[in-house]
Amino acid sequence: MAPHRHLPALYAILDIGLCKGREPIAILDEFLRAGVQLVQLRAKDCDSNAFFTLAGAARESTRRAGAKLIVNDRLDIALAVRSDGVHLGQEDLPLAAARKIAGDRLIVGVSTHNLDQARRAESDGADYIGFGPMFTTTTKATGHAPRGLAMLREIKDAIGIPVVAIGGIKEHNLASVWRAGADSAAIISDLMGAENASRKIQAILALALSLQKSS
Repeated sequence: MAPHRHLPALYAILDIGLCKGREPIAILDEFLRAGVQLVQLRAKDCDSNAFFTLAGAARESTRRAGAKLIVNDRLDIALAVRSDGVHLGQEDLPLAAARKIAGDRLIVGVSTHNLDQARRAESDGADYIGFGPMFTTTTKATGHAPRGLAMLREIKDAIGIPVVAIGGIKEHNLASVWRAGADSAAIISDLMGAENASRKIQAILALALSLQKSS
């Protein structure tokens, strides 16, 4: 991964399905004011027009804040709004096809659930992988049992690109994920459901800084 594609320790996910009537961009702006440097926009149930409009607004907010925006699933929308990247699942557009279309214009991440998928993603040119679910999660029905810290260590030892741990990660188990080797930790429900997201984000970023200093 090129230096400008370094991933911060916290990989925040703005899931439109968890907004509970709140304005998505207002939530995003709260994340950004608290210090989030990278946000993935996930809008599984939005139609294309709504997703495009939302992604465009998110691009403006992240640009003003100097943060990166990753669009989930939709390469076309990622390119249209000039986001920093796209994140693809195992059933989305194949990585090779995405690279052919996007070239090096986008950071491309791929969801993986086992060692073979992780190795394939690296060999096919992914900039990073998402690996999980780490723990039990109710945010997304993955169809996979929790992978746990031992498998995360195995994945990290086997590949050379950054690993984003995802699935059931919350403030209380976050340190264990970082200590097991994750370059970044994706958090969804613990941020989307927080009474005070700013306070939680600031605590998470302080923890990341503390662990970096002690390593």
